[in-house]
Amino acid sequence: MSANRLSVSRRAAALGALALAGSLFAAAPAQADGSPTGAPSAASTPKNDGAKGICKRLPRTEDRITKALNRLNGDATVVGSTARLQQRVTDAKAAGHTEIETYLTNRLTARKALVTTLQARQGDLKSVTTWCAAHNDGATK
Repeated sequence: MSANRLSVSRRAAALGALALAGSLFAAAPAQADGSPTGAPSAASTPKNDGAKGICKRLPRTEDRITKALNRLNGDATVVGSTARLQQRVTDAKAAGHTEIETYLTNRLTARKALVTTLQARQGDLKSVTTWCAAHNDGATK
């Protein structure tokens, strides 16, 4: 009896999957934008470079980068700083926890790379600030 139920439930699942697949195939032409290749239409391509939005978010972006750099460059008492992570690497090495030391060393490498990336972005934002001021916060080109 349980074998019969199992085959009925499998049959029902297969029919459900088939019905779902059929409905997806049937709906696909209705959702198409008329282009045979499925390429994005002109309505979905960007109309500008988003300068107005970038200029609008600029103060918040600068604050976030400055806050992150202050945290990363903090001393060993600051949670999230490279100095604190370096101290954890040193402690793991002293305790003989080789695997932990390797893991933390890789995290430290990534965190130091993040500092470099954020410093580069901070420099880029200085020139963006100048551009936004000269172009009415992105309203003019």
